[in-house]
Amino acid sequence: MPPPHMGPPPPPPGPDGGPGEVHGPAYLMKPQHVLSDGSATIRGQVIPYQAESGTLIVHPDGWDDANPDPKAPQAVASIFYVAYFKKGAHPENRPITFIYNGGPGSSTVWLHMGALGPKRVVTSDDVHTPAAPYKLVDNDDSLLDSTDLVFIDAPGTGFGRVIGKDRDKAFYGTDPDAAAFTDFIAQFLARHGRYNSPKYLFGESYGTTRSAIVANALASEKGIDLNGVILLSQILNYGNSIDRAQNNPSNDQPYVLGLPSFAATAWYHHKLPDQPADLKTFLAEVEHFALTDYTSALQDGTGISDEKLKATAEKLHRYTGLPVDYLIKADLRVNGGEFAKTLLGEEGQDTGRLDSRFSGPSLDPLAQRPAYDPQSAAMESAYVAAFNDYARKTLHYGADPSFGDGYMEYRVSAHSIGKWSFTHKQPDQRGAARGEPNVLPDLAMAMKTNPSLQVMLNQGYYDLGTPYFEGVYEMRHLPIPRALAKNVEIRQYASGHMVYAHLPALKEMHDNVSQFIARTHPKSS
Repeated sequence: MPPPHMGPPPPPPGPDGGPGEVHGPAYLMKPQHVLSDGSATIRGQVIPYQAESGTLIVHPDGWDDANPDPKAPQAVASIFYVAYFKKGAHPENRPITFIYNGGPGSSTVWLHMGALGPKRVVTSDDVHTPAAPYKLVDNDDSLLDSTDLVFIDAPGTGFGRVIGKDRDKAFYGTDPDAAAFTDFIAQFLARHGRYNSPKYLFGESYGTTRSAIVANALASEKGIDLNGVILLSQILNYGNSIDRAQNNPSNDQPYVLGLPSFAATAWYHHKLPDQPADLKTFLAEVEHFALTDYTSALQDGTGISDEKLKATAEKLHRYTGLPVDYLIKADLRVNGGEFAKTLLGEEGQDTGRLDSRFSGPSLDPLAQRPAYDPQSAAMESAYVAAFNDYARKTLHYGADPSFGDGYMEYRVSAHSIGKWSFTHKQPDQRGAARGEPNVLPDLAMAMKTNPSLQVMLNQGYYDLGTPYFEGVYEMRHLPIPRALAKNVEIRQYASGHMVYAHLPALKEMHDNVSQFIARTHPKSS
């Protein structure tokens, strides 16, 4: 349980030894926390909890409080979090799960208010959610019935801030970001007496990239073994991304791994020339074609025969609904944006990238790829409005008079992706870090050094951002002994990147994750 302290810590004494005040940036760089009470009803079970909203202070990787390196970035981050602790639970029996979205540079408002927290904002299933007022309801699918929850906002997002010289270099990169989260988690466990609790990571999207590194770093640098790593909408090897596959000619793997998600999307929108009745049976056929005949055709490159080119294009048309002439013109290689632009193009619509069940009016019908994501546009306002009200009215955070005029902005994004350094140094890699991260070795190292570590992958069929077959392929190619493959569990849902946007899928995911947590930690007597 959290320490019995209400409100933010007292300000440091003033110059005369009397009480002092902390304002603005100085306030942000002091750890804060505010406590509140609530209860959640999950699957008919009433769970009383204490919520803690606050910040922890994190320094750049390599910072030593006794002997700071003058060559290291001189910056500091206050990382905002909201934690929910079940009342009356014993820490050694009660799992704790650290949760974050991706971006990179995204807050965790999405998982917090849409999936796992005690309250959930109501949004439309596959169309644009109407403007305010929005409805906040008790979340029957919160994971609080199975684990305490710690929602962590990335540096520069939420109510946290990054300040100081070289702040972008210090926190906006694959390895600096992972170091910040590793530091945060170790701090949190120590400050809250949770070192002996069963421990889990739950990351979405880029958060899965982060989780692979953090899982290994916690063990190798902090001596903290995890019970489980829960991945949602995975990307561990950026070389597999379908977004800009054309920028890496000679690597045809993204097209192979993206094809089943194209097929699922065309099936959903009834754009297939012969609409199959069952999605899963259809996708199994597409996956087989992708790994066999389609791979063979792509590997031929410009040496492909006219007959094979035409036959492959016709098969792709059957599986994607895209015109045969278009597929031949594309040399059988269509990236995610091109597919999203073309599938419903004759109707003046673009499909969603993160959830291709969604569609919206094309901003430029002549463009090669969509200029926006209809799924993001359909839901963001609801999440932002709901959390801003919830934070201030229920959690009592974000309006402290110590901060300037009492208003603190909740930042959904750090807008850091343009500044992000994607270089990553793999475990035991000699020399400089390399670009376009591949963190499969990191997760594999965590699994090999802790053979009891369990990994769970959750995916949506209608995800064009991180296609589900990409995640399957990566899990099958973890550099681990075959005996450890049994430690990997894969679950798929009739939804998109944010699986929880589809309520039936959220219910399935809750049950699957709850069961995963229940069976992956020993029960203390």
